[in-house]
Amino acid sequence: MTQLKTVRPTKKQQELLQFIDAFIGQHGYSPSYREIMNGLDYTSVATVALHVGNLIRRGHLIKRDRSARSLELATKVDEITDTAAPEQWLLDHIEARFAAEEPDIEALETLVKALLILELPAAEAFQERLEALRS
Repeated sequence: MTQLKTVRPTKKQQELLQFIDAFIGQHGYSPSYREIMNGLDYTSVATVALHVGNLIRRGHLIKRDRSARSLELATKVDEITDTAAPEQWLLDHIEARFAAEEPDIEALETLVKALLILELPAAEAFQERLEALRS
């Protein structure tokens, strides 16, 4: 199976990675698909297989062989969830847009909406600055 470049996991995938990491930490071996299904309240083993396959293709999990309990995390969960760099880039980008000689209000509205969707604390402050800019 071809492995793609590592892409940040979705929230569901992150939850699965954290479950696998915690399970391995507690038991010393990886969980079976059925244990993952029960632990995360999935409705079928096929759902687990789909998520695991996607995580393998995305470069977050490694399956050593075709035997059970052979899943390994390719990267520490902490490193996968570290989003400070992308968030900081976005905040810096928005700040630069505000600092422009003639700020593009439409672009700023889009960027501030992105902050709101990401539920970043800076969203409210930028929202207030955007309102002041509109006035």
